[in-house]
Amino acid sequence: MFFKKKKEEVPAQKKELLYRENIRVNCEPAAKNDVIRSVGQMLADSGYVDQPYVEAMIEREKTFSTFMGSGLALPHGVEAAKKEVKASGIAVMTFPKGVDWDGNEVHVVIGIAGVGDEHLDILSNIAEKMLDDTAAERLAGGDVDTVYNILSGKE
Repeated sequence: MFFKKKKEEVPAQKKELLYRENIRVNCEPAAKNDVIRSVGQMLADSGYVDQPYVEAMIEREKTFSTFMGSGLALPHGVEAAKKEVKASGIAVMTFPKGVDWDGNEVHVVIGIAGVGDEHLDILSNIAEKMLDDTAAERLAGGDVDTVYNILSGKE
């Protein structure tokens, strides 16, 4: 009789909130929903969320605009999609030429997924960084390293 040796469970490694590969700069303008799907797909591809979360981000936008002012939009899923979030994370796209966000011009789109209430902390931290107009401009026109350093607090 053969017995399979039980695999030792390795604790899941906590994901970073932002990885450089989840930053796309100098993107060409696109329709708002296409941008939301793109940033949401980056979250899914990185293992932060399950696929249904991407459409939940579109649902959120139908009921409540995620435009925050200062050329920033922070799309995230509806409350019902919380079960689709596996780890807290963000994905970033910058649009030097801007994207029409229901009549507002957006240059920085940050897709957010937060476990539990962590999305509130993430939103708060991003909003705080965006209060600095120079940081907002540098995000919109920066390269991957600049965006990473600003949003990860490494500068």
